[in-house]
Amino acid sequence: MIRSLFVELVFPILVFLLILSIAKSFLRGIRTAFHASTQPMGRPAPPTVQAGGELKKDPVCGTYVSTAASLSRTVNGQTVYFCSDECSRKYRG
Repeated sequence: MIRSLFVELVFPILVFLLILSIAKSFLRGIRTAFHASTQPMGRPAPPTVQAGGELKKDPVCGTYVSTAASLSRTVNGQTVYFCSDECSRKYRG
C-alpha cells in the first residue's frame, strides 16, 4: 500500500519538481546572458572608471576612491573627495 502510493504519487511529483527546477535554472541563465549582452534603450551607458591616481578616503562612507575618478569639492580651502553624488550631498564640512 505505502510502496504503491510512493511509486504512483510521490515519485512522479518529485521527478516533476526536479525537472521544473532544472528548467528554471536554465531559463534564468539564458535570460541573464541575454540581458548582459544588450544595452536597454533610453538608459545611458555606465561611466567608464579611470584607472590610477592617488586614493583618498570618502569622509561620509569611508570608501577609498581614486582622485582621478571621484567627485571632489573644496571645503574651507581643502579638497574633499567623494565616491558618489549621494555622499557629496550628505557631507557637512
